[in-house]
Amino acid sequence: MIHRSSLGIAALAAAVLFPGTAHAASHHDQEGATLPRIPLQRFERGIGDDRGIALGGIGSDLFHEPGAPRDEFWAITDRGPNGTATVNGEERVTFPVPSFDPAIVKVLARGGKLKVVTTIPITGRHGKPVTGLPNIEGREEAPYTVDGSQRLPFNPDGIDPEGLVRTANGEFWVAEEYGPSLLHLDRRGQVVERFVPKGWSAPGVNYPVRDTLPAILNKRTYNRGFEGLTVSPDGRSLYAAVQSPLSNPDKKTYKASRNTRILKFDPRRGQVTGEYVYRFEDVCSFDPASCGSQNDMKISGLSMLDDHRILVDERTDKVARIYTVDLRPATDIAGSAWDDAATAPSLEKNAGVPAGVTALPKTLAVDLAAVPGIPGKIEGIAPVGRHTLAVINDNDFGLGTFGPDGRLIDSGVATRLRYVRLP
Repeated sequence: MIHRSSLGIAALAAAVLFPGTAHAASHHDQEGATLPRIPLQRFERGIGDDRGIALGGIGSDLFHEPGAPRDEFWAITDRGPNGTATVNGEERVTFPVPSFDPAIVKVLARGGKLKVVTTIPITGRHGKPVTGLPNIEGREEAPYTVDGSQRLPFNPDGIDPEGLVRTANGEFWVAEEYGPSLLHLDRRGQVVERFVPKGWSAPGVNYPVRDTLPAILNKRTYNRGFEGLTVSPDGRSLYAAVQSPLSNPDKKTYKASRNTRILKFDPRRGQVTGEYVYRFEDVCSFDPASCGSQNDMKISGLSMLDDHRILVDERTDKVARIYTVDLRPATDIAGSAWDDAATAPSLEKNAGVPAGVTALPKTLAVDLAAVPGIPGKIEGIAPVGRHTLAVINDNDFGLGTFGPDGRLIDSGVATRLRYVRLP
């Protein structure tokens, strides 16, 4: 059952604001901040032809450090510009700029603009950058060039970053979709260790790998792995969300299921220490335009409020709502039959929550669909103070179509950071 917040939706919609800073707030500040056009060639050395694509995708996640200025955030790019092309009736995943390497950025939201002030490449041994290309043939979709005509190589070092936290000592943790996996990075962005599901193997990886995550995660759906990462106030636990239901036992199940998982991870031991069921809303009531496509529902962001409450960004491409979930009443299913692929019916196959299991209880915190001007694909959320939430969208690098000259015809969708009032 969903319990509505006592703060009315109309009040939430009217409560868009810019949190106070040392400078006077302008009209643009109140509306938030927009990332200006930064050509990929200028952002990252080593890119030859950027095909007219500008920096984007930094809305994959957003993190605000306790005690940091209210307009200062960490963000992370996703794997890079990617799209699809149909060749001989086959839809292929394309990488228009395969030389793009994922990176962490620090941004300032001032004067209506998002300014990139620090860039930290993500690297393996000897400073070699990781790529955004998929890891293992047969496990991920094959990558192709921009027109889908030529196949690109798989890369065991590749990651598709979707979640980011920075620790008190200045190191980073990243959640990504391919493994799905969790990566521990040092302050310089070098991978200290990557934690993957049991049974995951990619020969030639350029950094240490440990297969300590539950093997059931091997059933993640293509491009629907970990998306959303947060850290407990004491820094002792990470929480990572599986973006969509697992294909458990098959993809047909994923498309209809409303049950996904949020995992608790001990970064010191490198082990999962908890696992909880998150139950999606019915897509027809959540976003009538997507009615009939339950798999349009996704988790795209997490942010810890206190020791036991987490903000969850649940969305389709057009509609997003922020829910508060409480860990205390929920059943910990880690290591149970629901982590065993032989269990039938599976957690995902159940029409509801299985008997004996309590899903994470949800309370609506903010209906972003009721806030005027909020962009689509909100993927990053970060509390700034007790009553302000920063949200940011993933603009997919502005990918639209490509002209006869091979240059991008930009979609016109910008990366925008906005602020909303929390009750």
